Amino acid sequence: MNDDKPCCAAEAMRRVKPVEVGGVTIGRVMLDHTFTQVRGLALADEAAIRTELLLKCVKCYNYIPAPAAVVYQEYLLWNAKE
Repeated sequence: MNDDKPCCAAEAMRRVKPVEVGGVTIGRVMLDHTFTQVRGLALADEAAIRTELLLKCVKCYNYIPAPAAVVYQEYLLWNAKE
């Protein structure tokens, strides 16, 4: 998959990836791009990685309800290590 930002909404929709978070399957966009971007920062602190993944990267492309933020952080942190 190309890690470049999509040129339009239609291209972004083609990049939706179904993922299971907290027992619910949802669609997320630009996860591979986000993981690559955060890995490139070489952050050592887990709290900084969580913040970068959730607040600064994933939320740019995806809606994340506030009550589910911790569940999303766990999912993202676990998958970013792969």
